Amino acid sequence: MDIKNKYIDDGKAFDFGRTSEDYAAYRDIYPPVFYKKIADRGLCVSGQKVLDLGTGTGVLPRNMYPYGAKWVGTDISRNQIYQANRLAGQAHMDIEFLAVPAEKLDFSENTFDVVTACQCFFYFDHKKVMPGISRVLKEDGRLLIMYMAWLPYEDSIAGASEELVLKYNPYWTGAKETRRPIALPDAAYDYFALEEQEIYDVMVPFTRESWHGRMRACRGVGASLSASEIAGWDAEHRRLLDKIAPKEFEILHYVALAVLRPGRGR
Repeated sequence: MDIKNKYIDDGKAFDFGRTSEDYAAYRDIYPPVFYKKIADRGLCVSGQKVLDLGTGTGVLPRNMYPYGAKWVGTDISRNQIYQANRLAGQAHMDIEFLAVPAEKLDFSENTFDVVTACQCFFYFDHKKVMPGISRVLKEDGRLLIMYMAWLPYEDSIAGASEELVLKYNPYWTGAKETRRPIALPDAAYDYFALEEQEIYDVMVPFTRESWHGRMRACRGVGASLSASEIAGWDAEHRRLLDKIAPKEFEILHYVALAVLRPGRGR
């Protein structure tokens, strides 16, 4: 399903369902500390029921499955949900995945102890999503929002790869990231209060092939370019990595997270 938002990529349509195979193969990249920081906060652990919005291929539920929570993952893309079910099934994980937009949650009130949104919160229609999250979240529940991005001004390989994406997709707004806290819309404060935020750096390991796949699976390439454009980018990016990247390397990223609790107020 194509998504268009005038604030994202100058309104250029994108659909992560077009890149689901690459997404499943190359975007399961969060390091162990990412999950540990969640569990250390007492979130997404045994005894809790968790709803993961914008679950994609189910990266968060699958990796946090050993912590014991009962997971439900939703995503607007049927292709992403297909991959999520395939990967969870291969690992014998009991996770429920549903092809449902975040704006159309159809769960009973007070169902979930935690609602998570990883790498996807800014895509939502917040005026519709926030009351829905508030309704399905328990009174003592938590909303956890997370985001991880490479730092192109500090990491030369990431910066060079990013410049090539911009050559093919000049209005891509996923570029030029710097460390910043999760941006919360006004609609969030109608239903939630910010409990805490954290920003921290991580080094994420890649090979040339896995970094190439990670970049191809991004919104600026596989989710939005034409087949011929992707082919051109693909060949050029492989040549670039052969020149500038060792066979194995790490890319500097930052992670931002925000924990919100029910209740109005900034």
